[in-house]
Amino acid sequence: MSEHLKLIVEQLNKEPFRKSFNLITFDSLEPMQLLQVLNDVLAEIDPKQDIDIREEMPEQTVKRMCSLLGLLKYKPPGSPSDVSGFRQGLVMGSKPVIHPILHWLLQRLPELKKRAYLAHFLVKLDVPSEFLQDDVVGEIYHQYEELVEAFKTYHRECEQLRSSGFSTADIRKDISTMEVEKDQLINNVEKLKKRVETVANHQRMLEQARLLRVEEERESSLSNQKLEQKNQLFQAEQRLLRAQQQLKDLRQAAADANPESLMKRLEEEIKINSYMVSEKLPKELESVRCTVEYLKKVLSEPAMGQADLVQLEDKIKDVNSQINHLIEKKMIRNDPIDDKLTLYRQQAAIITRKKESKAEELQEAREELAALERELSQRTNQTSGSDGQEVIRYDELNRLVVRLRSKSTAYKKKRQEIAEMKAEYGVLQWTEENLKEKHESVQQKLQSVEAEKGISGYSNTQEELEKMSAMKSELDEKKGRTLDDMSEMVKKLNSMISEKKTALAPVIKELRSLRQGYQEVSQEYEEKKAQYESCAAGLESNRSKLEQKLMQRAIDEVKAYVSPDPQEKKKTLQKLREEQKVVRESHAANMEQVKLWKDLEQLMECKRQCFIRAQSQASIGQVIQEGGEDRLVL
Repeated sequence: MSEHLKLIVEQLNKEPFRKSFNLITFDSLEPMQLLQVLNDVLAEIDPKQDIDIREEMPEQTVKRMCSLLGLLKYKPPGSPSDVSGFRQGLVMGSKPVIHPILHWLLQRLPELKKRAYLAHFLVKLDVPSEFLQDDVVGEIYHQYEELVEAFKTYHRECEQLRSSGFSTADIRKDISTMEVEKDQLINNVEKLKKRVETVANHQRMLEQARLLRVEEERESSLSNQKLEQKNQLFQAEQRLLRAQQQLKDLRQAAADANPESLMKRLEEEIKINSYMVSEKLPKELESVRCTVEYLKKVLSEPAMGQADLVQLEDKIKDVNSQINHLIEKKMIRNDPIDDKLTLYRQQAAIITRKKESKAEELQEAREELAALERELSQRTNQTSGSDGQEVIRYDELNRLVVRLRSKSTAYKKKRQEIAEMKAEYGVLQWTEENLKEKHESVQQKLQSVEAEKGISGYSNTQEELEKMSAMKSELDEKKGRTLDDMSEMVKKLNSMISEKKTALAPVIKELRSLRQGYQEVSQEYEEKKAQYESCAAGLESNRSKLEQKLMQRAIDEVKAYVSPDPQEKKKTLQKLREEQKVVRESHAANMEQVKLWKDLEQLMECKRQCFIRAQSQASIGQVIQEGGEDRLVL
């Protein structure tokens, strides 16, 4: 927020505002002054807003500012439904409301000036539909819309001329230069006429000159037509070359085209497409769906903490142990049929992987071929001539043909490889089936022979015993290696633990002293924290009380301001400020008058004192005189 205030103050101190603010003075502005600053910025954007807000009702001020901000497409921060709060903030001159407006306006002042200028002409008048039913009103409104469209056109042309780099001074200079040249040409023509009039048969010579000029213009047009026809001939030759090349390719392709090869090619394409549709694409689609479901599940889950991660790790360990247990069971069971078919399964898996990779390569080749075809069509459209005929350079055509041939050759090779792999896959499947049948027949014969000899299940038991003995020997060997490894690991761990203990001994001593200091600091921290919280609670309660008083005072101020009672209006802050302004303006004169009155009062007091003294002296003289007379009488 401080960066925003800094930007606002910098912009207000520049032209054309020249406010001479700093961060402290701007932040200490009163709501009415802040609202006036906002009005000054809006007046710079739209001169019609140049109004003293003290001479305007608050409702009119808010309505005027909101309408202009709406034209400028200003979006207040917060929810769009909080319009009443935004208006109330404007009325009260709230900083959280006005500061973002100033920051937004001052950042894009030239753009907003242009938008406000255009809004006066492009924002259409809202005329009710019932008034437009009148013919005169409808015709005037139609003329108004035409004028708006004409203004758009003229403004666009004006902007283009401004951005073209031509200035009016250059254009006037060019016009004056052309007028001078025109006068010179007129003078030259007049001089030539006078000179020609003295020559015999000058009319005939002028006619011949006119005919010569006509023939020269005709020759120029014919040369242009010749060039055009040469271009058309070149284009026709290029089209002929392309058509010949296509015919040659088609003939080469059709040289070995017999019904069997065509059917084989179509069958290969059908197999490839059926594989793509029935196997590859459904697998990819299913994997994408699984990924999407997994991501949805992850998004729906709440945020995981450390405890959840530990729990998941434990589950993973349990599942891994179960998997290992199942593998051991499978190794113990060790079905002989599965062992014999493992090789064929591996080969089938390899063939399947190769098939999938080749299908992906085929898909990529098809996509690349489609992209090349789109690029070819785009270039054809871009290089099409004025008469709609395509124009393409011969070298570029050759490069495209070479690229297409190489891609076609690679595509044919990949398709042949896929066909070979399919054939090999079919052979392997057939071999696997035959081997399964042979194995089943051999197993049946063996079981029948064992039944005849009275040792049913001997072969299976023998095989299982051999496998069990082999597995036992392997397990014993693994156990021996594991015990050796474990003993070696224990030795290493013991040595590492002893090394770590010796290395950690000084650290532990230092840690003990640090723990004691930490306890003291934490105790002091808790005490300071309790003091801070109590102080913060008191300040918060005082702040809430002051906010309530301020809000009540603001509401009373607004009520008194909008009240029709003149006595109530006299109590408003605005009226008091006006009286304060009058008092400040007349303060010097009034103080001078007070000083004069004090001087007059002092002078009168002095006169009064003099008068009292004079009276007292007169009374003393009279008494003295009366005393003398008495003495004389005596």
